[in-house]
Amino acid sequence: MFVKQISIFLENKSGRLAEVTTILGDNVIDISALSLADTTNFGILRLIVNNPVRAEEVLRDNGFTTSVTSVTAIGVKDQPGGLAAALRILNDAGVEIEYMYAFVSKKEDEALVILKTGEPEKAEEVLSSNGINVLTAEEVYDL
Repeated sequence: MFVKQISIFLENKSGRLAEVTTILGDNVIDISALSLADTTNFGILRLIVNNPVRAEEVLRDNGFTTSVTSVTAIGVKDQPGGLAAALRILNDAGVEIEYMYAFVSKKEDEALVILKTGEPEKAEEVLSSNGINVLTAEEVYDL
């Protein structure tokens, strides 16, 4: 059920983010989620897109350094404490979260979250067995 996330190494200079998004748009690749972490000199742009294989290909062809990582996408109740419940389940199972970010959905009753853990199989198993909606890659790519 893992979702493929594209990570792109970007120099921290004007126009680089616009360049990435333009290349993806020109190639009919839709961005569902993104996270940008930066330092003074560089940043890492993490993307969930509808076609990760093609996205990686066109970005590399345009000189960007990329990598693909498997992440978990979950839907939690869109209410106070919805995310806390999922995080408690992972904590109780001893699964550590390396990073996470939320993304937009057309569903009104769920908030969607991308999780990167050190134990993705275990994370998906404990979340699913405790009633947390673990999304398939196809569900995420179709958003």
